[in-house]
Amino acid sequence: MKPYRSSTWFGKKDKMGLIYRSWMKNQGMPEDMFDGRPVIGICNTWSELTPCNAHLRDIADSVRRGVLEAGGFPLEFPIMSLGETLLKPTAMLFRNLASMDAEESIRGNPIDGVVLLTGCDKTTPSTLMGAASVDLPTIVVPGGPMLNGKYHGQDIGSGTSVWKLTEDLKRGEITYDEYAEVESCMSRSPGHCMTMGTASTMACMVEALGMSLTGGASIPAVDSRRKRLAQLSGRRIVEMVKEDLKISKILTRDAFENAIKVNAAVGGSSNFIIHLTAIAGRMGVALNLDDFDDIGSKMPLLVNLMPSGKFLMEDFYYAGGIPAVLKQMQSVLKMDTLTVSGKTHAENIGNGGINYNKEVIYEFEQPIIPEAGITVLKGNLAINGAVIKPSAATPALMQHRGRAVVFKDIEDYHARIDDPDLDIDENCVMVLQTVGPVGYPGMPEVGNMTLPKKLLDRGITDMVRISDGRMSGTAYGTVVLHVSPESAIGGNLALVENGDMIELDVANKRIHLEVSDEELAIRRSNWVQPPPLATRGYANLYIKHVQQADKGADLDFLVGGSGSTVTRDSH
Repeated sequence: MKPYRSSTWFGKKDKMGLIYRSWMKNQGMPEDMFDGRPVIGICNTWSELTPCNAHLRDIADSVRRGVLEAGGFPLEFPIMSLGETLLKPTAMLFRNLASMDAEESIRGNPIDGVVLLTGCDKTTPSTLMGAASVDLPTIVVPGGPMLNGKYHGQDIGSGTSVWKLTEDLKRGEITYDEYAEVESCMSRSPGHCMTMGTASTMACMVEALGMSLTGGASIPAVDSRRKRLAQLSGRRIVEMVKEDLKISKILTRDAFENAIKVNAAVGGSSNFIIHLTAIAGRMGVALNLDDFDDIGSKMPLLVNLMPSGKFLMEDFYYAGGIPAVLKQMQSVLKMDTLTVSGKTHAENIGNGGINYNKEVIYEFEQPIIPEAGITVLKGNLAINGAVIKPSAATPALMQHRGRAVVFKDIEDYHARIDDPDLDIDENCVMVLQTVGPVGYPGMPEVGNMTLPKKLLDRGITDMVRISDGRMSGTAYGTVVLHVSPESAIGGNLALVENGDMIELDVANKRIHLEVSDEELAIRRSNWVQPPPLATRGYANLYIKHVQQADKGADLDFLVGGSGSTVTRDSH
């Protein structure tokens, strides 16, 4: 049998072999750990600054047990942890940095296979992007969602209920004391958001891609079966190394197409598009914005979860989770794609995939919404495309024409949105500029702009909103996002002025600014690009090299991969 990659570190019988083994032994490693067995890296995104991932130390211990049971040598290592809840100005700014951390940590160390411990939104795509660029056997262990929130006898969902209750507070329908009480009621166990926000979407994505063991996406973080899955994943990664089952054998074009379809069925986050595109770019798999429309926009919504529905991830797990969704969708999926189990989706499910609650998971022939996938919009306002999530939008606003009310940046929005004299009504279109990848920088989740207080007071709950930013996967509303090219680099979004008429026509996949080409040319000649908000360090590097949203917002020099070979020693 061919020696494993780690043997070029631990198998040497010279000065370098002594160095590599000797310093590892200061941790009490016995001699036989260096006998040529597979070395498994446990890539941990644990951090107390990332509440969603604060339990991953326990999960890592379960993975370690599984690796040892299977005859592997587990070595845990940290990478930058991206918490959506605390990190400013936005975790998305650092997704690519964390991917570099993962990539270089995996490539530069004696690792034969890697287990990615993920949870909060960006920790899943960043670690997958990094691992994809190295291409070793890889398996993902998601950290799992929190238990359902409970408030005054009702289930409440992280994120989704934040937006709703914030509007209720603005309207005076609840007191601040009641609002504050929600803090403990909503977040009552370890784990990530229990709505179908971005974290849950990413967990579903990796299972649909075949990158995690079957059923792992929705197990609650505190359910004992989460640790069981982790231990089994530790066993399995050792076998994957022996089989040389690399990530490139799993992340094929068919796998990406499956993920797009499943995302539509679960009502997944619009952030899915940016992250999946970036992962595909690392793998060298051709995937563009139109693919998400062509493949996913006609798919039915099957999962009744917030923000598109009423239930939460705990309910989704009890109802059957992703296996039940795959079973319902098997006629439109590539069920013969390979997964980390070494088997296909069809083999993994077998006689399983049972739907235990048809209020939570609907049948394919009788969906919640017949066509619910994320829709790609194009027009002179978004030449390279923009996206909208129909399942979270107001049907009556899916075809709309309204007067633009423009906010030049996020500070302008905060300063004026609740001004009683703001010239706005429910028929207007709210436009937020300079919140794209370059402009913010980092493309934050501010696209679901809270409506003006004076309109909320009148009972208005939704308006058409357009920006070059993103919105939380837990959010809802008729929100056009990811406008490309972005305003900060001179996209036509930068040229919109108060009073311009904008037409949204989702059925015809069109977003149009009713301003002549001649007038746009005049405005462009007068437009001055805003100065960059960072002139040093990583943020400056990001601004100079980040791609636009339709390309996945990866750094241009990170697209593709360098493989796992490292030829030079350190001494």
